[in-house]
Amino acid sequence: MSAVNALRVARNITKSVLSREQMDGVGAKVYRSIGTHALRNLDPFLMLDEFDVRAPGGFPDHPHRGFETVTYMLEGEFLHEDFKGHKGHLGPGDLQWMSAAKGIVHAEIPANGNRAHGLQLWVNLAKKDKYSEPNYQEFPAEKVVEVVPEEGIHIKVIAGESYGTQSPVMTRTPTMFIDVKLKKGKTMEQVIPKSFNGFIYTISGTALFGGDKHKAEAHHTLVLSENDGTYIPVESLSDDCHFVVIAGEPIKEPIVQHGPFVMNTKQEIYQAFADYQHGRNGFEGAPEWTSSIRDKWM
Repeated sequence: MSAVNALRVARNITKSVLSREQMDGVGAKVYRSIGTHALRNLDPFLMLDEFDVRAPGGFPDHPHRGFETVTYMLEGEFLHEDFKGHKGHLGPGDLQWMSAAKGIVHAEIPANGNRAHGLQLWVNLAKKDKYSEPNYQEFPAEKVVEVVPEEGIHIKVIAGESYGTQSPVMTRTPTMFIDVKLKKGKTMEQVIPKSFNGFIYTISGTALFGGDKHKAEAHHTLVLSENDGTYIPVESLSDDCHFVVIAGEPIKEPIVQHGPFVMNTKQEIYQAFADYQHGRNGFEGAPEWTSSIRDKWM
């Protein structure tokens, strides 16, 4: 073994949580990963949902403040509209990275009667960024960068870097989000900065994850060890192995969450509700706004 290899430390799996199906929004089925009693949050991440929605289900008009939402479509189509007039259409493989920051009110619903299946990640913002102006980064599937290190290993780099391929997404909170598909018997290693907290969410198939070769099937959240490890090895045991590796720099600030608002103190939560109800401090126009897509399937 070379001196370089001797110094490499693999991340292990320290906790495995099965995501159970639950309802959210209006008639929308989700598998909630982070954001349950079993795993409340994993700094800087607040929630990860694997959503599986058909009309008339969806997520009609609702507000956010203090964090970012990342919507990544796996199958089907979603419509999006916010109270500032921004409208969008997400298809298979499309990505929307929305920084709600000081305030967004929006709606997200299926575009048609087919299955709408994807992931939505909530990434916390540091106190210094919570009152920034909202913004969007939107990438159609053909603009999401991909890398194929070898046959049977297909990687999409949503944020961060994998196998030398860098995503163009700018993250206020340093974040990596890597989508991986492996054929049976294939192995890969994802480099992770040793300061990052991280987890893997399994979408389908079976694989061995981490230096401890933890076996996991679909709908599991696998928390990565904080052992100064700099990579996570994975070996696929099936042809349909599909998972995401998500990691980020912990913010290390108090987290006070009430529904769609995530701040640092209870007083800031009260302020967020008051601002939303009275249409001020970033929520101007919110009380009287109704999206044009809210009642599409009513």
